[in-house]
Amino acid sequence: MRLRSPLAAAAALQQTLSDDSRMSALSFQAFPGAAPAASSLRFGSAAGSGDGSVQWLLRRNCSMTPAQLIAFYLSLSAWSLAIAGAFWWRGATLVMPFAGIEVLAVGAALLVYARHAGDRERVILTPGRLSVECTVGRRTSQVDFVPAWVRVEPAHGDRSLIELSGEGKRIAIGRFVRPELRRALADELRSALRRFGVAWPADGRSA
Repeated sequence: MRLRSPLAAAAALQQTLSDDSRMSALSFQAFPGAAPAASSLRFGSAAGSGDGSVQWLLRRNCSMTPAQLIAFYLSLSAWSLAIAGAFWWRGATLVMPFAGIEVLAVGAALLVYARHAGDRERVILTPGRLSVECTVGRRTSQVDFVPAWVRVEPAHGDRSLIELSGEGKRIAIGRFVRPELRRALADELRSALRRFGVAWPADGRSA
């Protein structure tokens, strides 16, 4: 058996590892479709109708549900009035009126919060139709477009609301998206519109 020097053995080992690395790379490149393709939608999702429809549902970020909000208000009111009642019992009668004013003020603030807890923007893109519905408080606005004639552009700048216009109609969306993400949302809308028509960028040239 022929003995190798340490330097020769190290060179042979390095050559073997290099050959294995090239073989692994070639094996991976031989099957380019093995890895699943990632979805190109960041803000939207498939509508599930089977015709390639896409839906964007943008909501206000609410930390409490209506049931949790009512439970919180009732517990807060009960605790505040119980403390005021204890002071009333000991002769501090002025605490109860202030506690009542506090409970009413908190209730008014939570009522304003509850009125806008359901605010949302819903955009549905189907073959031949783009439907946009905006709900703010008790007011709901809905506009329908033909995808081939929709123009997508910022209302004032890259961080402003996204304005959808066409056929003499217009509507602004993106209230519930962070300003730095609105440009990405507009790009995603344009990309999806190209599947059903022609999206027009802000400079007026066809995409």
